[in-house]
Amino acid sequence: MASEYSVGFEPADRLAEDRESVRRKFWIKFKRVVAKLPFAEDLLAAYYCAFDRQTPRHVQASLLGAIAYFILPFDFIPDMLPVLGFTDDAAILATALRLVASHITDEHRQAARAALKRGIDGES
Repeated sequence: MASEYSVGFEPADRLAEDRESVRRKFWIKFKRVVAKLPFAEDLLAAYYCAFDRQTPRHVQASLLGAIAYFILPFDFIPDMLPVLGFTDDAAILATALRLVASHITDEHRQAARAALKRGIDGES
């Protein structure tokens, strides 16, 4: 039986297992909310790391879980709430980044900055 703490993460866990669904849904939501995200560059660096073939599987799994939580339409704090809406997403991402920080390379960060600079076109 799942505890009350794990129930909220089960959909993200299932979604994270479908890499192509995560990839597609990530870009749809990211483009829609990028202007509201103070952590956009970190999120993109995590995305590029998660889909890098050189990244170890356990790191990919951690990052895909955090990204899946970001793209879920319903989470602990609804994203449509001003100021607070993305705080839970930021906390999940920050935790994942701390756990795998050594695997996010300068190349991942440069790709994130370049995507933001070009307005996210041609990213996927």
